Parts: sequence; C-alpha cells; structure tokens
Amino acid sequence: MAERGEADFNDILDDWFIETLKTYKDLHVYQLEHPTQVIEWTSGKTVCVAGYSSSKNEILELQLPLKLFAEENKGLCAERDFKVVHGGFTEGPVRCLRHVPGTRCVVTNDGLTSDLQVWTVGGDDSDVIRRTGSVAGRKTRKKKSDSEGGSRIAARHSSQVLHGAQSDDIQLTQLTSGQILYTPEMTSSDPLSSLQFVSDDVFLAGCCNGNVYIADTRASASPQLSPAPPGESVPWWTDAAAGASSGSFIRVSSSGRAEISDLRNPGAAVSRAQLSVQSRRCNPGHVTVSWAPALNDCIAVSGFSGLVQIYNTSGWGAEPQEVQPLFEHRGHAVSSQSDEGDVFVTSQLWHPERPRTLLSAASDGSVHVWDWVDQSDGDR
Repeated sequence: MAERGEADFNDILDDWFIETLKTYKDLHVYQLEHPTQVIEWTSGKTVCVAGYSSSKNEILELQLPLKLFAEENKGLCAERDFKVVHGGFTEGPVRCLRHVPGTRCVVTNDGLTSDLQVWTVGGDDSDVIRRTGSVAGRKTRKKKSDSEGGSRIAARHSSQVLHGAQSDDIQLTQLTSGQILYTPEMTSSDPLSSLQFVSDDVFLAGCCNGNVYIADTRASASPQLSPAPPGESVPWWTDAAAGASSGSFIRVSSSGRAEISDLRNPGAAVSRAQLSVQSRRCNPGHVTVSWAPALNDCIAVSGFSGLVQIYNTSGWGAEPQEVQPLFEHRGHAVSSQSDEGDVFVTSQLWHPERPRTLLSAASDGSVHVWDWVDQSDGDR
C-alpha cells in the first residue's frame, strides 16, 4: 500500500509538472528548514523570511533565482536556485516583518507582545542579520484577538514605522530616536489584522471584526471609520490597492465573502463577491489578501488551504455572486509529501514590478516563486 501511495503521488506530481509547462512562465522552489509566515522585499531581487516556531528561529535574506530575471537565453543562466545572502537568529517567533524603505533595516514583532525588534541586514562586508534595537509598544488594556496576537507594522521612508496590536494603541515612531510622532484618537480597542500606508501620510488600519479606520498622520482629527459589513461576525482581512490614485480597499471574511470599497467613500461597498475558498479550513494567522501592484483589478488570496488563488475583481457587481479564481497555484499542495489537508499556505507576496510574479510559502517549509500565465488573454 505504501508503494502504491508513493506511485500515486509521483503520478500526480508528474501530471502537475506537465501542466506547469503551459500555465507558468517561471517556477522555482526552495525549502526552508522551518516554515515562515513572513515574506518581505528588501530589494527588487531579495526577500526576507523568518521562522515562527516558539523556539529559536532563523531570519534570512534570500536572493531570488537570477534565471527569473533573465530576459533572454534563460536556459543559459546558471543561477537557477534561491541563495542565502544574509542570515541570523531570533530567540522568539516572527509573526510580522517589515523592511524600512531606503535602509538595510527590518522591523519584526513576535506576536506575543506589542513591542518591536529592529534588525540590521548585513552589507557587503558582513553576511549577518543582527538585532540592533527595539521599540516599545503602547501599553493599553488588551482584549482577546480573533487572529494572531501582537503588532501589525507599516514602514515608510525617514525610518518611521507605524505599529499597533489593536486600534487604540497605534503609534508612529521614529526608529533612530525612539520618538513617538503620532497617535490617533481612538475610542475602540479592536484587534488589528492589517496596517498599511496608502500614501505618504495616510494609512489604513483593518480590524479583525471588519471595521476599517482611515487616518492622516498630519491631522489631529479622529480616524474615519468604515464599519464592518453587516450580516456575519467573523474574522476579516483587509488590503488597499497600491498607490493613492487607486483609491480602493478590499475586505475578505473567513467565510470567503469579499467587499471592495472606495477610500473616498469608505462607508459603502462598490462591489461584492463570494470567493471559492475552503472556509472550514481557514487558519486565521496565515490568511493573506493582497492587491497586485502591477496588474489591474487582481487580488491574491491564501491561507484557506494549500492553494494561492488569483481573482479578477473587474467583473464584480453590487450584488454578491459566486466567483471562480482566474488562476490557482497548487504547487505547495501537489508537491508536499503529506495530504493537501495537512499543508496550507502561510504567506504570499506580489512582485512590485513584474505583473504576474508572486512568492508564496507553506506550512511544510516550501517557498515558491512563480510567474503565471493568464490563459484568457492569450499570454504565452
């Protein structure tokens, strides 16, 4: 029976490999010693990853396969693998990680407290990632979160980071001095599922209960509230489209319900859909919803299973309808030696410039970078 099971697995893997020849322009696979739930760009060709187990973890900067970026004669490119360029160790888990633009620093949170850890990613003269500082989070009364605990982090130029575990402990901190530059006036204490800048000064705070706050760090006015969509009390995840001119943000619930709103009128939904996700298997700490920065109207959704799903939102209407993904990356589920039910995607990330290139990581420690083909537009 074991031999038959292995044979079946090999057949499935072979079938999927043949399928990839038509559905992917590029697909590269890397195996970490321990899984990661963070993938963050540190340059156009390097990313940072880190383990989230309760004990000591690696924090690594990986260079993507250079073959991925070869415009011509890809077959002649010798560099086909991920490469570790810098590395270090952290004593606790890493549940959130952000690169500070324009620097060689990353900021992390362990998911256990609201405090941050600051790391310097070694330069040409060092291959070490070392901890160089910390930032204390605001000490507010904590309430039980529907998602993973700890702080969410957003970073911008000038070495400033926005961070908080819930809506009433958000603060903007100057890393070099430790000075608190901004704290919004909040009356609620909703656990956060996301925190991001939508422009140089405006940020969006998405809460696990579906509430979304929009605030300007230059203004003293209270953040603008976009209440949670009515009808269900479940965890929600939020992401804003890249660039202030896009003006949209999306909320996705653990049942697969999706709503898009306009930042200029956040109280109303522009369009709705019911996604084809396996909601019963949702792992709240690993769900990721992300807008494509270089591909109009597309989002990636993961964390509900071993799949990464791409959806085209352009056809969604005011009334919710069931929608099917434009593309599914099944690589983590297919290539894992365990059943699909035992493997789930822990994180995914779009390339900032390559329209259909994504990275994804899974609970078996696999990391994939893939460039998918949109069969609907004849892209070959």
